[in-house]
Amino acid sequence: MGAVMKFPARGHAVNQTRGADLATTLAVAAPHWPRFRGLLSLASDDFRNGDGLWIVPCHGVHTLGMGFAIDVVYLDHAFTVIHTEAQLRPWRIAPVRRHSLSVLELPCSTITATQTAVGDKIVITLAKDSNQASA
Repeated sequence: MGAVMKFPARGHAVNQTRGADLATTLAVAAPHWPRFRGLLSLASDDFRNGDGLWIVPCHGVHTLGMGFAIDVVYLDHAFTVIHTEAQLRPWRIAPVRRHSLSVLELPCSTITATQTAVGDKIVITLAKDSNQASA
């Protein structure tokens, strides 16, 4: 099991512009402690293709203490991609983007595989209430 080990899977994220799934098992880290803890203590085998962590609110992330690289997608208030960090290696600090409302942490190579780019529209659907979290 991927990110669901630490966070309950609550939905999925789709790159609407490219017609590509970013995360079919999306967990949400919203309260302070889960946002701070993020993916720490997971092994790369615990965070596989299809997994994702949506951090809300978030302007930037780090991989301090992590043992594997991740892809990071920054989203604004309209769920438009405003910045990406592909293959953010362990023990790095990603740039802070003040206009970012949230961040998707995804398994390494997701950005390349889905051709996700700045300007793409992302749809995040949460299973609990089935409401879309995008514009």
